Amino acid sequence: MKKFLILLIVMSFLAGSLLAQVYKGKGRVFGVVTDEQGNPLEGVTVKLFFVKGEEGFSVKTDKDGKWMAAWIRGGQWNIDFEKIGYAPKKIAIELQEFKKNPEIKIALVKVEGLVVTDEIKEMLEKGNQLFDAQKYDEARAVYEEILTKFPDAYPIWKNVGNCYFAQEKYAEAEQAYQKILEKDPNNADAMVAIGNTFLNRGDKDKAFEWYGKVNVDKITDPVVIYNVGTMYYNNSRFSEALVYYQKAVEKQKNFTDALYQLGLTYLNLQKNQEAINAFEEYLKIDSESPRAEQVRAFLAYLKK
Repeated sequence: MKKFLILLIVMSFLAGSLLAQVYKGKGRVFGVVTDEQGNPLEGVTVKLFFVKGEEGFSVKTDKDGKWMAAWIRGGQWNIDFEKIGYAPKKIAIELQEFKKNPEIKIALVKVEGLVVTDEIKEMLEKGNQLFDAQKYDEARAVYEEILTKFPDAYPIWKNVGNCYFAQEKYAEAEQAYQKILEKDPNNADAMVAIGNTFLNRGDKDKAFEWYGKVNVDKITDPVVIYNVGTMYYNNSRFSEALVYYQKAVEKQKNFTDALYQLGLTYLNLQKNQEAINAFEEYLKIDSESPRAEQVRAFLAYLKK
């Protein structure tokens, strides 16, 4: 009886092992991953998923961009290629178990900003939750752990900087934002963030020196554009503010805050007809709020 129980346990274990490795076979597949210029990419995560068995595993590319997966079964496989800073790529392919599979050549496209892969998504969400709860030291620790594990995720330095900024540690925030510029010298968000650290330190000249480095055409987020314009507006630099508000509205036609500020900026520059045009556009989007009443008052004054 005792031997029978032991046999059952062993059989149960073996069955579990087999179920856990339904993709196992005698085949192998290999490939190479490069960038658009043909340069090998190291550290690309290659996720292989055996469709029939609904299981899979991952490997990574070496310094030559090469990867290899052995002991696989034949059949339909889905393969994902992921690397921080590059657009992920997915393919579906029929692999052979007893014949040589052709080499899989993949080129990944570099993208601006951070592509959040599954590897860092969970950690990033944890850090963001801590940040939202105003637990800035704990949030920063999570962000720094991401950067230690995934150095290519350099845009996360902005999150680190934001933790310091929220604690009014502006010099440390500046240093964190500078880490982004070391990898991406033309990063507009980092330049604006550094400018903000100087503005909050009371150094307006240095702040606007940094804002002046930003090419407004390179900023894709209309809110960021609007915020820079407001920095200029609040310091009575209306000509510079005008450029940013115009661009913010160009990027987002229904951006009521930007339209309102655009009208006020035209007023300050004594460009009355342009102010009328901006305020009229505003009322097409918002005609009911208390601010809409202010806009009507401005229009009544300007049209006298």
